[in-house]
Amino acid sequence: MRCSEIMNILETLSPVAFAEKWDNVGLLVGRRDKTVHKVMLALDATDDVVEQAVLQGADLLLTHHPLLFSPIKRITEDDFVGRRLYKLIRNDICYYAMHTNFDVMGMADAAADAMELLNPEVLDVTYEDEIANEGIGRIGRLSGKMSLSETAELCKKAFSIHSVRIYGDPASEIETVAIVPGSGKDYINTAILKQADVLITGDIGHHNGIDAVEQGLAVIDAGHYGIEKLFVTYMEDFFADQIPELLVLKASQNEPFYIL
Repeated sequence: MRCSEIMNILETLSPVAFAEKWDNVGLLVGRRDKTVHKVMLALDATDDVVEQAVLQGADLLLTHHPLLFSPIKRITEDDFVGRRLYKLIRNDICYYAMHTNFDVMGMADAAADAMELLNPEVLDVTYEDEIANEGIGRIGRLSGKMSLSETAELCKKAFSIHSVRIYGDPASEIETVAIVPGSGKDYINTAILKQADVLITGDIGHHNGIDAVEQGLAVIDAGHYGIEKLFVTYMEDFFADQIPELLVLKASQNEPFYIL
């Protein structure tokens, strides 16, 4: 199957038009007419992931986070971005990124489903037309009221993570949950305005957390990677259903840090 044909299928799932203006999604490296037999999935195009793609003979590397955000003036092995790009080009590997367009059409619903939220709605609308409103994050109700600590345990189980950070009284009552996979500190005020009891997200700083609690919003920081790694399993299932003839590989990738 041609890379361009795969792109059409991916962009039916997560249209490029849903991406934020600052984002950089779509085909970032490679030939549209490249014949693709093997696809490698990963959250990030790190040195190690690109090397895995080369060693396993992948024709297409598909990640959530784009390797390229800003224009570059040269592609050499003198810096880490150029090194990765050079290796992809040299080995004729196409590279495609699905970032905020997937956050809107894919990631948010998958995260809400994992938490078994009832009647989830868009938390922050970023795209509107005559058919629907779409956007970042979801807000919905738990199947029953539970404590903040119980909600955190549910989050750990839902996303298969070992630990979370909690801001707020562990015994406080939770019913309405806002969830923003990735970095969600910018959505704290939105979650408060929509009367969420807790925001589940990642990359919460010290002041973000304590200020949210002062305004009546608990926060569960499940980590950026902790929630967004569901991209890989989601896309694995998507390919199995939509393009079963492709061989889909999952890069070996873990949390980018250790807790001692």
